[in-house]
Amino acid sequence: MFLKIPSMLSIVNRILFAVLLIYVTMKANLTIEAAFGQVIRELREKHKISQEKLADLSSLDRSFISLLECGHKQPSLITIFQFARAFEMSATKIITLVEKRISQKNQKYRNIS
Repeated sequence: MFLKIPSMLSIVNRILFAVLLIYVTMKANLTIEAAFGQVIRELREKHKISQEKLADLSSLDRSFISLLECGHKQPSLITIFQFARAFEMSATKIITLVEKRISQKNQKYRNIS
């Protein structure tokens, strides 16, 4: 019985490692919502405006902007255009920044593994 414990621990360790690897892999992939939120926050900070001011400029609610920046909500097409108007840039540019953010994050993860 004593000799079987190390082999049993080895199996448990393998299972724990597999679960940890799955968790890390899932966390490594950036969601569209999270990437969009990061981009909006960076644009807002770059323009040195508060969420409140951005809410005024974009005709959106400040709490909705907060939820978007945290990656808890998905933007609609209308929302993207409202942000584009507020930041005086094209909606295409915002989408491109989001795509680049996702690509960079996924590329960074591929280089680690």
